[in-house]
Amino acid sequence: MNRILEYKINQEYSGYTIEKYLKAQGYSSANITAIKKMPNNVVIDGEWVHMNRSLVAGEVLTVNISEDSSSEKIPPVKMDLDIVYEDEDIIVINKPAGLPIHPSLNHYQDSLANGLAYYFESQNKPFIFRCANRLDKNTSGLTVIAKHLVSGNILSTMVKNREFHREYYAIVEGYLESKAGTIDAPIGRVADSIITRQVDFESGERAITHYKVLEEKNGLSLVSIHLETGRTHQIRVHFKYIGHPLVGDHLYNPESSLMSRQALHSHEIQFNHPITKEPLLFQADIPLDMQKCPL
Repeated sequence: MNRILEYKINQEYSGYTIEKYLKAQGYSSANITAIKKMPNNVVIDGEWVHMNRSLVAGEVLTVNISEDSSSEKIPPVKMDLDIVYEDEDIIVINKPAGLPIHPSLNHYQDSLANGLAYYFESQNKPFIFRCANRLDKNTSGLTVIAKHLVSGNILSTMVKNREFHREYYAIVEGYLESKAGTIDAPIGRVADSIITRQVDFESGERAITHYKVLEEKNGLSLVSIHLETGRTHQIRVHFKYIGHPLVGDHLYNPESSLMSRQALHSHEIQFNHPITKEPLLFQADIPLDMQKCPL
C-alpha cells in the first residue's frame, strides 16, 4: 500500500525535528522505524531529508509510506463485502453475522480478512490486516480496518484512549429494572476455558458498559449500548451478570432458541479520521434476523 501524506508546518511546530513532529501527529516509534527503511521516506521541497532535520513554519513535509508485503497467513478469497466507506487510509465494513473477522483453525478461508485480501489483490495492492474494532463471529455490524501502518497505529491508540466510540443494539431477556444505567464490573477468563469470560472482581480487567432501553415487548428488551471499554465478550458477559442475557447467545444463554446467534449488532461508530482528524460517524441498520425477533 502506497500512501503520500502532506503536512503544512505551522508556527507551533517550528523547530521540531521531523521525528518529533511525526510523533506529535500520532506516529509510533515502530511506525517511524519502519518508514525510515522506505524509499524517499520524508521529503521537503522535493528533496529527501533526514528525520533529525528541524522544521520551519510554512514548509510542507511529505511522508511517503510504501508497504509492499501482505499478511502471509490470510489467503485471498472472493466474497461480497458491504463497504460503508472507503478512502486512502481506512475502510469501514458492515459485517454480517456468521463471518469471523480473521482466519482461525476452523475458518482459514472464510473470514472478513480473507475477503479483504482478495479485494486488495484484485486492485494489485498489498494487504496487511489491521482491524480497529474486532467483532465476534456472530456479532453483526460496523468494523473499521486501517489501510496502512500509520492509520492502523493511530486508530489503535484512539481505541486504547477511549476516543473511538461504539454503540450496539442488543435484544436481551426480560425487562430491566433501570431503563438506563451503567454496568461497571471487571471481566476475566473462566479458569477452564480459553473462550468463556465472566465477571471477576479479583483478577478481572475493568469493564464499563452504558445502556438505555429502547423498547420492551413479549418479555424481551431492545437495548442501546455504549462501550467505554472493549473487553472480550463484554456486552454478553455484563448482561448475563445482571440477569438479562442476550437472546440467541449459545455461550452465555444456551437455553435461548429465538435466534441462531446472539442478538448483537454494532450499530454506530464515531471517531476522528486518523489522518485528516475530520469527525466521522457511521451507522448500520439493525439486521433482518434481529428485526424478526418477536419484540
